[in-house]
Formats: sequence, C-alpha cells, structure tokens
Amino acid sequence: MTELLIRSARFAGQDAPADLLLRDGLIAEIAPAGTLPGSTEALDADGRFLAPGFWDAHVHFTQWVVRRQRVDLAPAASAAEAVAIMRAALPVREDAVLIGYGFRDGLWTDAPTRAALDAIAPDRPLVLISGDLHCGWLNSAAGRRFGLSIPEDGVLRETEWIGTLDLIDAVGLPSVAAYRETAAAAAARGVVGIVEFENADNSRAWPARIAEGVTSLRVETSVWPDRLDDAIARGLRTGDALDPAGLARMGRLKIVVDGSLNTRTAYCFDPYPGIAADHPHPCGVLSVAPEEVEGLLVRARDAGILPAVHAIGDRANAEVLDVFERLGLAGTIEHAQLVAAEDFARFGRLGLVASVQPEHAMDDRDVADRHWAGRTDRSFAFASLHAAGASLALGSDAPVAPLDPWISLAAAVSRRRDGREAWHPAERLPFDVALAASTRGATVAVGAAADLVLLDRDPATADDAELRTTPVAATLLGGRPTWSAL
Repeated sequence: MTELLIRSARFAGQDAPADLLLRDGLIAEIAPAGTLPGSTEALDADGRFLAPGFWDAHVHFTQWVVRRQRVDLAPAASAAEAVAIMRAALPVREDAVLIGYGFRDGLWTDAPTRAALDAIAPDRPLVLISGDLHCGWLNSAAGRRFGLSIPEDGVLRETEWIGTLDLIDAVGLPSVAAYRETAAAAAARGVVGIVEFENADNSRAWPARIAEGVTSLRVETSVWPDRLDDAIARGLRTGDALDPAGLARMGRLKIVVDGSLNTRTAYCFDPYPGIAADHPHPCGVLSVAPEEVEGLLVRARDAGILPAVHAIGDRANAEVLDVFERLGLAGTIEHAQLVAAEDFARFGRLGLVASVQPEHAMDDRDVADRHWAGRTDRSFAFASLHAAGASLALGSDAPVAPLDPWISLAAAVSRRRDGREAWHPAERLPFDVALAASTRGATVAVGAAADLVLLDRDPATADDAELRTTPVAATLLGGRPTWSAL
C-alpha cells in the first residue's frame, strides 16, 4: 500500500483549505485542513490550488520530440525567408539530410519552388516541413535520397506527403532519453496524459518506451488504417492496457479525410478565394472517400475499436457526420474547424466528441480571414459546438502548437493573444467548460484517480495572459509525483 498526504490545499474558486489522503493511486479521503492523521509521507501544499491533471487530446509525440533537432522555420514570413534560414543552417549543421520544421505559407506573397532549394543545396537533401504537418517542401537531392518525384514547386501534400514523413522521421529517430525529457516537460506543465496520434506502431512503441523509463504520462494510443488489420489480429480493443502498469492503453482508429487550412487542402463546400481556375482541388482535398471511411469504421466497430476522424473543412465534417449518422455510431471528430451552420446540432444529436485545438484559432485567425472569408463566424466555433451538445476535448496537436494545456485553456476562454482584440468572442468558452474539456471531466473527489496538479495561483480568477503562464508547483500521476518545484 502506498500513501501520500497532501496538506492544506485549496480547490479552484474556493478559499477553504483541505487535506487529501491518496492511497494506491486514488483519492481516499478529503477533510478540512489539519484534521487528517499524519502519513508516512506528506506534501505541504501551503494553500496552493489543487485541480485534476490535464490531458492533451491530440498529440504527435515523436514530432514534438524531434522538433528541437530541426531548423526552426516559424519566423519565415515568405518563401524567400525560409530559403534564407535553411541557407544559414547549411554550414553549421552536419545532418546528412537537413530538415526544417514550422513554415506557414498561408499568407506568403511568394511561392515555394524546388529550384530555390536546389540553388542553395544542389547535392544535399533539404526537407522543409510545414507547421501543420500536411505538406513538405523538398529539393531535388531529397527526391533522389528518398526515391520521390518532386514537382516544380517542390511541395508534396496530404496523402503523398504523409507516407513520405515516415521516411523523413527514420533519418534521425530520437533517443529514449529525449522521450523521457519531453514527457517530463509536459508533466511540468500539469499534463498527466496524452492522446497519441503519431502515424506509427503506437501500441508496441509506447509499452517499450514505458519499460525504458518514459513514465511521466498516461498515453492513449491510436492505430491508423494501414495497421488496423494487425491491431484486430492481436485482439486489441479500445481501453485495453498495453503495459503492466496500465500507463498505455489502446485508443482509437485514426482516419484523416481531408487536409488543413494553412495548406489550403481542408475540404470545403466553397472554393478557396483567388485559387486558379485550373487548380485540381479548388475546394481542398478529400483524402478518404465516405464509403471507405464507412467500411473502416464498421471493421473497427466490430473489433471493439472506437473511431477518431480528422475533419477540418465544412464539407469534410458534413460527410463524416453523414457516415456516423448512417452507422448510428458515436466517436470523435478531430479538429472540427469549419462546420456548416446546419451541422452543429448533429454533433450533439449523434453524441460525438469534438476534439479541438484552441491555439490553432490564434495561430490561424489571419489565414482564416483570408482563405475562409465570410465563413469565419463558424470556424473554430467552440461555444457553438458546446451549445449544440457536443462533448469537447481540448488539445494542442503538438508540434503544431505547444504541448502546454494552459496555452490551450487561455485561447479557449479568451480567443485573443499578442495584445489583439478577441477574434469572434461569441465563441469563447466559459472557464469551467474549458477546464472540464482539458481534464476529461475529472474531479477532485473521493474515489477518483489521484492524477492531480498543484498550482501557485487560482486559475479560475486569472486573466488570459496569466492563464498562459500558470505556474505549476507539482504534478501527480496516480499519487506519484512526476514533477515538483516544491
């Protein structure tokens, strides 16, 4: 039996301190401060605020780990600037394949070209990965290195790119120590669990990492369609423990049906403004047809695996909702960024979870104003989804946004950043709703899991700037400290 006594903690929005006795991973007792007997081990909260631990509902963890190894392209305001950043990195980086990450070209006035990269590195492979992970910009040497046909603009998008990303990642896989460090950093921000959507053999990879000491987080894995047969053959069902400690559990089938806003491949009813008349996909890209989605969901359902379907554009969301409705199946729609007005009610009626990433609204507000002009009142519409009865789950989509729940929470309740006015403030979430969506609705109550975070200030009274930088004093996973600044 393991016990830990937390002395003199306060709950968010309340003043009276309490003591909590944690036993064998659960909250065993809660009583007024000073009334519980001593324990073999105690943690003095000293009036700090206690809340349920945070879950990030959408993470690409390996991409988040390796971002530090890659050239930072986030500052690039044009294709020319991205090329200049890569040119500057060439003499100081010894990587055989030089990889950059983080460009966002939705507002660029110039366009990527293969020739621009060839001019600075005719023989050394260059790979520039977009900030949303939905496209890559490569030079000719990278095409030769990976056996790819690179178009004149140098850009591979969606299905042709996602398969390539596996090859790119294999160039420099991170060490177990890097996974441990990154998981510990998440715990230091109050994270107790993540939903892993890396396109990898997650149900095998995570138990192996846990066995090697990556134990700061709970992990709900996912399986992509190309590994669904294997998962079914192994008898894996959503919720199954994958390691002896139960830190990793089998999650959902991930299907990506369309692209993204920044890449202008999110599948919409209306064409993107200013797009060329002869463009092959003026309304975005439908990567998986509805009938194929339906077949995958039926196979997964029959095997006990729940679905999580990526849909960003309004037509993609509508077609995925149609599939869920035909099957009478509940599940999760990942992103739900642009939704037709008549479709909000279907989220609630069908009992769906909308897994959303509030910081994307802050990152993409200007891109949305340009490329979804006239439609932004129903984009990133978190309050409308909540009002329609959808269950909300907040996440980061790391590395697209930082794996930090306070950033997501602040964006959800304020819809503003960098001193700007709130963007579509009617779509702000109340704090309690956003908190519940960040913690899987967990409560600090007797019998609940002792997945807890101790905070230096009350988040319920913080403004949005304070929320973004909320100091975390300690994080506990099943009553075990995974982070402490005390």
